[in-house]
Amino acid sequence: MYEAYYHLRDKPFQLNPDPRFFYGSRGHKRAFSYLEYGLSLGEGFIIITGDVGAGKTMLVKHLLKRLERGHYLVANLVSTQLDADDMLRSVSAAFGLDYEHLSKAALLNNLQTFLRDTLRQGRLALLIVDEAQNLSAKAVEELRMLSNFQEGEKSLLQSFLLGQPEFRDTLQSPEMQQLRQRVIASYHLGPMDRDETMGYILHRLKTVGWHGNPSFTEDAFDAIHAFSGGVPRRINTLCDRLLLFGFLEERNQFDARAVQEVIADLKQEVHHQSAPVREAPVMAAAAANPVAVNVALPAELEERITQIERGLTRLIPMVRKILYTVSEGQERD
Repeated sequence: MYEAYYHLRDKPFQLNPDPRFFYGSRGHKRAFSYLEYGLSLGEGFIIITGDVGAGKTMLVKHLLKRLERGHYLVANLVSTQLDADDMLRSVSAAFGLDYEHLSKAALLNNLQTFLRDTLRQGRLALLIVDEAQNLSAKAVEELRMLSNFQEGEKSLLQSFLLGQPEFRDTLQSPEMQQLRQRVIASYHLGPMDRDETMGYILHRLKTVGWHGNPSFTEDAFDAIHAFSGGVPRRINTLCDRLLLFGFLEERNQFDARAVQEVIADLKQEVHHQSAPVREAPVMAAAAANPVAVNVALPAELEERITQIERGLTRLIPMVRKILYTVSEGQERD
């Protein structure tokens, strides 16, 4: 909606991980180097952890885009709560193998044969497991067992495990000792600092043809970083809403005040999903005693009403613009 207003080719802050928008912060560059190093060895496990929205999936997609075509056979697995047998079936399915109504022995035999044939064809099998924190200890152990598959001195399978910080706790448990010995490298992807946050925003804007409209003041970047904590997904959510706000308000510059208005709207939306506020004692007393009394609204309730009014005020021009666009299209037809 706002792309045409700001003359952008696409939405710069979409939530789906698109490798076009990869931004090499210090942390992302270091994590990327670990992934490349792991690929060069062609064995074991590479583990990348980070908070929700830190950019782990984007990192891997950027790597896959740069891989030599035809040299790697890549299977992606987004894990849920899998037990050992489910893990084997999921890995088989990810590589396009049959998995239904097969015993564990048959699954392992089919996987080993497939991986051996893949290596003989001059290709390396790479398994990428996302949301690895959801795996049970037995499922992780099953992955370790798959890493034992070899052809001579060559490993038949290499694995990247991507997970949230709690996955590190799983790896430190006593039963994970053998897997830890197979870890080639691990890295925790932290948030970006203020300057990296600014660079990230400008990079994504330039990727879609931005030439300075809208502009951002320095304190706008300060406010964005303070709210997002330097986490890419939170930056995307805020900046996407900020551009929509600018389109509705017909703004061509964003300062800290504009950012704070959008932040207030986002907080209000989350607030409405929380438990309702308990009735204030004075309001309950007034209901029990039907005598005319002057009761001031709680400050929190007044703030909620103000936010609702502000949201309705912004909704009206949006509806008008949509109706105008539709009517213009009908007239052309």
